[in-house]
Amino acid sequence: MQRTPVNPWDWSLKLGYNQAEIIDGPSRQLICAGQTAVDGEGNPQHPGDMRGQIALALDNLEVVLASADMGLSNIIRLGVFATDVDEALKNLDLLGMRFGPVQCAPPMTLLGVTRLAIPGLLFEIEATAAA
Repeated sequence: MQRTPVNPWDWSLKLGYNQAEIIDGPSRQLICAGQTAVDGEGNPQHPGDMRGQIALALDNLEVVLASADMGLSNIIRLGVFATDVDEALKNLDLLGMRFGPVQCAPPMTLLGVTRLAIPGLLFEIEATAAA
């Protein structure tokens, strides 16, 4: 799979994502449901802790990817939902810590929402991956 960044402006690079990417040659795609801060039984974890919830949501996303023989470097699009955008932005360095080492900066959208599906959840991340 060949990835070609498209960045008519460079401001998004400072935030860790490309404006767009041209993806050539993938043979498989994986569409991931939103991953949140829940344990293996679906129970919410880290109540009131945005940073803890982001970390666990990313852990859960990596488990889903690994189950499809993929990793973070295969992600071609992210959708992020947060009940408090300002608090999420303070903690998005966690995404950089995960995506930076695999040199991946997928296009991303961050949306503020009133609430998520399970009460108490603050953060959800969905992904599309290709290999």
